[in-house]
Amino acid sequence: MTSDIPALCAELADRLLERGWMLATAESCTGGLIAGACTELSGSSRWFERGFVTYSNEAKTESLGIDPALLQAHGAVSEVVARAMAFGALRHSHAQVSVAVTGIAGPTGGSAEKPVGTVWFGFSVDGRLHSETVRFDGDRQAVRQATVAHALVRLLALLHAA
Repeated sequence: MTSDIPALCAELADRLLERGWMLATAESCTGGLIAGACTELSGSSRWFERGFVTYSNEAKTESLGIDPALLQAHGAVSEVVARAMAFGALRHSHAQVSVAVTGIAGPTGGSAEKPVGTVWFGFSVDGRLHSETVRFDGDRQAVRQATVAHALVRLLALLHAA
């Protein structure tokens, strides 16, 4: 699926440009890979507004306005934090669409409740927040690349449905 990423970004560009919308990303476990994939496309400044790499809890609080109590109560890898990241990306940008990812790429950091490969996604499209979790197999690189591809595929599906 990794080889599909440039094509997914091109389709995403078309969908966003059709509506005159801009995208913001909020990334933890991918460290900016989604933003990087989007901005590989020439002319992306017409539809990509900004990306936030908020790897630490402090960065999530400072850059996206996430309440530290949410992080304390649920952990960074959780539905509530993924949704808050997606909302915060919109609130701290000029975008109309956002995607957020927070997960455990491994090989360390997993637990029984949140094993390595667990990723929470948050999306805001047309004023609606969506979230989901996926568990990816493979090493750190595989989990991160699968996360990028899944984020783009799901974002496109939500844009088609909006």
